[in-house]
Amino acid sequence: MTRKVTVNLYGTLDARAVFPKYPGWDVVPKKPDAFFQLFWVDRYDEVDTVVMGRRSWEGHRDVHSEANRKPTDPKYMFEYSRWLDRVEKVVLSRTLRKVDWQNSRLLKGDLSRIIAKLKQEPGKDIIVEGGPALVRDTINRGLADDYRILLQPVIYGKGPEYWGPMKTQQTLKLLSTQTMPAGELVLHYEAVR
Repeated sequence: MTRKVTVNLYGTLDARAVFPKYPGWDVVPKKPDAFFQLFWVDRYDEVDTVVMGRRSWEGHRDVHSEANRKPTDPKYMFEYSRWLDRVEKVVLSRTLRKVDWQNSRLLKGDLSRIIAKLKQEPGKDIIVEGGPALVRDTINRGLADDYRILLQPVIYGKGPEYWGPMKTQQTLKLLSTQTMPAGELVLHYEAVR
């Protein structure tokens, strides 16, 4: 059995891969909300590899490693950081020469080959976390089995996009949808093969 690949997308209504400000965007809940629960907490036992581009990896390392947690952060964020420190982080970069965050490895080359190799390695499921070009390439190549989307209530009009010209149609099956207090939608789809 091969490992399942999930892409995590965080975007605006016009599919911009940005984190805009809007009423309620900056509220940090004391407990995991629907978004955090679906994207992360529910996955701790089933995922042991996270694939990221260089900027996403550096951002996660600088903000979400346990060493960089603030004492005022909610308990669930510390749990997330411990999980993220523990899992394998695959960094795809043409410019990095080394990675200095525990359980990280640097890979270069064709994305389809890298994902195929990761799926054949022993382990649990895989999350492709970002950035936008990596997520877009994963989707365009039909490598995603599962889609988790945080849709923000904003039409932004600029910035990197998740969607671009596609080689072929991809049909998805909606598994769940949840509405968040600030108007975000949390969507979960699986690829129909």
